[in-house]
Amino acid sequence: MGAGHAHSLYLDRESRLHRLAPECKLVAVFTFIFLVVLTPREQFWAFAVYAVLVLAVARLGRVPSTVLARRLVVELPFLAFAFAIPFFARGEQTTVLGVSLSVSGLYASFNILAKATLGASATIVLGSTTPVRDLLKGLERLHLPRSFVSIAGFMLRYSDVIIGEMRRMKVARISRGYDPRNALQARALGAAAGALFVRSYERGERVYLAMVSRGYTGVMPDLGAPRAAAAQWRTVAVLPAAAAVVCSCAWLAQT
Repeated sequence: MGAGHAHSLYLDRESRLHRLAPECKLVAVFTFIFLVVLTPREQFWAFAVYAVLVLAVARLGRVPSTVLARRLVVELPFLAFAFAIPFFARGEQTTVLGVSLSVSGLYASFNILAKATLGASATIVLGSTTPVRDLLKGLERLHLPRSFVSIAGFMLRYSDVIIGEMRRMKVARISRGYDPRNALQARALGAAAGALFVRSYERGERVYLAMVSRGYTGVMPDLGAPRAAAAQWRTVAVLPAAAAVVCSCAWLAQT
């Protein structure tokens, strides 16, 4: 495992957003998401403004809209149930294209869709402009438990290793006549899952012992992520400040 551990989500480009300290970006993104969640679901205009803010930040970070849209596909399976809510929710009904739908269900569906998409978009921009090791260092500087940061770091670093092992095991099964469409061969898949777990556990033990023998004390070394200056905090404050204004106006309009 090399020192870089570049993740596939990160876009190695030059922009002002890339140069900001990771802890600043983490605070800004999570504050933005918190304010989006607080926004009343009936204020559709507010979510449109949030979307414009996210797109503006993505443009500042040189994250193409096509990349953003392609990576948002990952949330579709989690949003599938949201489209079913208007069909099963009770209460006042309305007709859309000849289909009777629940009004409260439509609001709930929009609420889930809008807030999940905005939150996912913000985190995608964060991941696209910040290397994984800098994100971990930012979490540590924000005083998250070091054990949590270490576990998250190892999970991200070795996820590609485990995925590669899964692919090699799949090729080995197919070369031995395994047919995933045959339910009678499901036992082979279960055996492969068990073997993968054992191999991953043993690999983790070997890696940990190797690190301890080289002086690991539970804290990863500082890999050089830039520390936040006052000017950087003022820069990232623009996004949550704008979101706070939108959220406040949405609640005023609600009342």
